[in-house]
Order: sequence, then structure tokens, then C-alpha cells
Amino acid sequence: MRTIQSTIDAIFIGQARAFGPNGEVSAIQKQQVWDAVSVTTSGLQGDEQGDKLYHGGPDKAVHHYPSEHYAIWRAQFGDDAASRFCPGGFGENISTSGWTEHKVCIGDVFMLGTAILQVTQARQPCWKLNLRFENHRMASIVQNSLRTGWYYRVLQAGSVAPGDSLRLLDRTQPDWSLARLLHHLYIDTMNAQAMQAMSELEELTPSWKKIAQDRLRNGSVEDWQRRLQTPAIF
Repeated sequence: MRTIQSTIDAIFIGQARAFGPNGEVSAIQKQQVWDAVSVTTSGLQGDEQGDKLYHGGPDKAVHHYPSEHYAIWRAQFGDDAASRFCPGGFGENISTSGWTEHKVCIGDVFMLGTAILQVTQARQPCWKLNLRFENHRMASIVQNSLRTGWYYRVLQAGSVAPGDSLRLLDRTQPDWSLARLLHHLYIDTMNAQAMQAMSELEELTPSWKKIAQDRLRNGSVEDWQRRLQTPAIF
């Protein structure tokens, strides 16, 4: 297949710290790094996850958010939000331009610097975005926009530095862009044919295949409120 690549514009890592209204821990506030970083099956060296039940792990080791989305957010929310809507704002590890949810497919294999990664799922926005962007509906807004970013699993460890390339090596599911996956997850939610196909995508994370299986079995969509609504102070 034709080689497609872009440049790594920025790399971010962060440490877990109290963030939520009740001291809930998060590492969404990441800092840009300028030197090479090791990439392991757990993610970028020095990067942490606050809630390991829903963040991190082998199938969500590296988070990618397209830099071109930020201009759309700034246009939507105005100049007052400009300082927050810039690369790193969504807690991503890597920032590039040229790759979006419409251009990336589930299962895509990329070379990131000298590491080899595979796309596993899109991001499921959660309430921590509400606090990050000082908007109590931000998680819902991001979910409805389908501009969520995505995760990788690490197939081969290596290293990456700003200015390195992100190069597509293989595409096994050309019919399943992340935009299509998100459309069926959040908009056309009970499309039985799509749910069956999603449940059979080998490269998709087990948790997302289970979502499709549960919808088929239960005939209903799972409750999103706990994920999207900021917890009350107790």
C-alpha cells in the first residue's frame, strides 16, 4: 500500500494528581517534552494515568489527538477559550496534523518514531473534560462532535521525539474509519448490522466489542450519564 506519513508536532506526558471535585485523580494536565521518549507497551515513559480502570493499559497505551481540531474548538467557543484549546488540551500524548477520525481506521498499524503501534479504539469523552475546559457540558459536546481522538496499543517498543514521523504501515479494516465507529457508537446507536460487525472486529478493544454485544443482547443503549456528568461534591 502507498506510504502515508506525517510529522510528530508535539509530545506530552503527565503525572497523576488530584483533579476532580472530590479529589479524583487524573493525569489529563500533561506537559510538553522536547527530547526523545521511550515507548513501551504501557505507553510513553514518564506518563501516568489517574484512573486505570478506564484509562491506560495495553489497549490504551498512547493517546493521539489531531491538532487541526483545536481551530474548530476555538472558533466554536471564542477567544476566551484560546488558551485552553491548544495542543495538549485534551490530555493527548502525541499531536499531529493530517490524521483525523475520518482518515484513521480501526486496526491501522503505524510506525511512531521507532515504535510500532496499532489503533484500538476512539476515546470515550468523560467528565474530566468538563473541568478541563470549564464547561459542564464539554464531555457531551465532544462526544456529539465525534472529534474525540483515539488510542493505540504498542506492538513493538521503541522511542519517539518531536519531528519524527508517524507512518502508516498497514490497514486491515479500510471500511471501518474511526468516524464510522463513532457514528454507530453515539448516533446510529441501535443499528443491528453495524453492532454485529463491530462485535467481530478483531482489532477493536474487548470493552468496545462488549458494548456492541450488550446492545444486541439487551436491545438498548448503555447509560452514559455517569461518564459524562461531573460528580457531585460529597
